[in-house]
Order: sequence, then C-alpha cells, then structure tokens
Amino acid sequence: MTNDRPLVIQTEDLDPEAAAWLSGRCRLVRCTTDDPEANELLPNARGLVVRTYTTVDAALLDRCPRLEVVGRAGVGLDNIDLDACRARGIRVVHTPGANTGAVVEFVLAVLLDALRPRVFLDRPPASLDAWQDIRRELVAPRQLSGMTLGVIGLGRIGSRVARVATSLGMRVVWCDLEDKPGFDNRLTLPLLCAQADVISVHVDGRPENYHLISADAFGRMKSDMVFINTSRGFVVDPVACAEFMINHPGACAMLDVTDPEPFTETSPLVDISNVHLSPHIAGATAAAKKAMSWVVRDVWRVLQGDEPEHAAV
Repeated sequence: MTNDRPLVIQTEDLDPEAAAWLSGRCRLVRCTTDDPEANELLPNARGLVVRTYTTVDAALLDRCPRLEVVGRAGVGLDNIDLDACRARGIRVVHTPGANTGAVVEFVLAVLLDALRPRVFLDRPPASLDAWQDIRRELVAPRQLSGMTLGVIGLGRIGSRVARVATSLGMRVVWCDLEDKPGFDNRLTLPLLCAQADVISVHVDGRPENYHLISADAFGRMKSDMVFINTSRGFVVDPVACAEFMINHPGACAMLDVTDPEPFTETSPLVDISNVHLSPHIAGATAAAKKAMSWVVRDVWRVLQGDEPEHAAV
C-alpha cells in the first residue's frame, strides 16, 4: 500500500472480503479509538468504519480533522452523533435492511422456544408407556394461530414480523408514530399491551423511546404473555420488567438487547427463571454480517466524491 491512498480506520470486525475490497482502494488500518496508535492515525483519517460499540461523538470527531465519512456497518445509528457529523460536513452511511431477515428469523425462533416445548431423543424410550409420557409432557398449551401479536414499531423489521405472524394465523395489532398503509388494527400502546399475547419491540433509538416499555405498560400485560425485545435495551425499564416476570411466572421475556451491554451481575434481569437474555445476536447470521460489512462501498463512494447509496447525513 502507498501512503497517498486515503486512510480509513476500521474499529470493529468486518467481513474479510469487504475489508479486502476496501484495502485495495484505501490504506485500511484496524485500530480501536482508545488504542495508543489511534493518536497518530486519527488526525489523518479520511474515513472511519464502525459497528455497534464505537461511539462517534464530538470528542472523537475533534480528533479527526480530515474525516470525510463515517461508515456504520449496520442499521441503527444510536452510537453516532449525527448532528455533530452534520455540523462538520462529515457524511454518515449505513446499511439499512441488511439484517432484516436475520432479526425476523430470530424473533420467530425465540417465540417458538417460548411456546413449543420439545425434546430430541438420542435413544429409544424404555417402553410404550415412557413414549406416551414424553408425548403428554410436550403438548404445547398454546399455538400461534389464534394468538394476538402486538408489534411496537412497524418499520422495516416490525412490518416483516407482522407479515410473518399473519401468515401463521396470528392476529396482529401494532402501534407506531406514523400510520402504515396496508396494515389494520393500529392501537395505542396501552391498548396493545392489554390485548397482545405476544409483544415484539422494534423501535428506533431516539431519546423519546427511553423506558417506553415502563411499569405502566407491563402493568397492562397479560399474565402469560411473551415479551420479545430485539431493538434497544434502554427501551425497556429493567426493574419493571423484572418485577413483572417475578410476579407472573407464566409469562416470559426474551431479551436480545440490554442496557448496558454487556449486562452485569447487578442487572435486575439476572437470575430470573422466565427472563432469557441473549448476547445481541438477532442479526448475527453470516449473510447479514457480510451485507452490513459492504458499507465500505458507500465509504469509498464518498471518498471519491460520489453520492452514497445509503446516506444518513
């Protein structure tokens, strides 16, 4: 590589093919922003490629006087100060839709985990009676068809979840800040919480969504409801969630995101039998991670003076 190529800093993992593609055009250096090497690299960086756990705020931008573009290999932009980037004339690009299918699959998977008990046998049962006992124990008390799914946030992912649920025979109710043509049964949040057997949260990271699912919302939910959050951890009041689940052992919470991440031993959600915490993996398929990594194409477009395909700023 020659030093006349634009310097781009990669702070988190990228698919090797996408990283190699960008390396063929730029001087791509893997370095976290708190690495001592960053003090020398950031002042000359023209591009920055991040994922979820790099905070791009005014303090970081002040260390990057030549920065032209921030590429977020993913969908949400909660970790990027868009106003600060806009004020400095820095473009922000991302990959909307790259992990939609993966997240929808995850929602369906954990929903079935909650509702469909199952076991796989590695040897024949001891007797016909044992076989029958196993089958009786694994009768699911509920099935998706006939249940009501409440979708909070009917955006790209939420609308896909709603369509999948409808195809499985579920009644779908939803709430969102905007009307969504083609979808019936729009409710207020309190009514949705009261009617839904299953709630799946898909809201964005705007500050107004902090503790959107509050003690009041949990207080309206059914005692045997299934609560799924794959959006942002801070959307859910963890104390209210913990208290509801402790007091309603027939309910369960499937939480792929927490606040903070990773959660700690002091989290009120730890060690509750009907609260299931996963390590932010809803979008973690090889295909989704590859698609998100190709944000590098838009990073290169900006550095070339061209208009990016998916610009946030």
